[in-house]
Amino acid sequence: MNVAVIIASGSGQRMGQDIPKQFINVYDKPVLLYTLDGFQKHPMIDAILVVTLEGWTDVVWAYVKQFNMDKVKWIVTGGSTAQESIRNGVYHLEGILNDDDTVVIHDGIRPLVDETVLTDVIEKAKKYGNAVTSLPYNEQIFVVDDEISTVKYIPRETLRRVSTPQAYGFKKLASAYHEAYEKQIGIYGSSYTNTMMVELGERLYFAAGSDKNIKLTTKDDLELFKAYLKSDKDNWLK
Repeated sequence: MNVAVIIASGSGQRMGQDIPKQFINVYDKPVLLYTLDGFQKHPMIDAILVVTLEGWTDVVWAYVKQFNMDKVKWIVTGGSTAQESIRNGVYHLEGILNDDDTVVIHDGIRPLVDETVLTDVIEKAKKYGNAVTSLPYNEQIFVVDDEISTVKYIPRETLRRVSTPQAYGFKKLASAYHEAYEKQIGIYGSSYTNTMMVELGERLYFAAGSDKNIKLTTKDDLELFKAYLKSDKDNWLK
């Protein structure tokens, strides 16, 4: 069984809107529903769990019913950080999933996940025990020496950009979250499942990525998302 855990519990302050960015309407459809749609339609996804903000559970259920997202089986409340939200979703699945099931974790504000990317991350996780969506890093990276200069760079061939979706065998994933919170390892700041796993000594395996898999953080990102949607529509019309 393959279960997607969609994290939609951020407040979205950097977007500067009155409501969280995952609920902003784009062409009469909330951003979160674009994200869910990619998982709803994917043949390898069996069920979906959504982690959302406190007080927004009923809203998400209403959207799920309106847009016929019948793979959404559970909606739970998140925490004060991304890690707490993911943990809440993982813990909710304990007693429901089997050890050898696969959990795919994805940001609710990455609404353009590609079918081939999702397929690859699931297949790699089945093969290696985990998989993280990744892309080569195409810019030059320099290390700050002082406030105004540098004397060292990092060869970009040694770097990969990692995002979501990420997939993990459920037994290892649940065990890792219990260990991380018991030992207070990999749960602070901007940590995520992938960084936590590395801090716990796990080796991560790369899966395919896509430049279209953008994260909607600012207003400019939202405009880029709209442009992608319009481009896809235009291509379909042709």
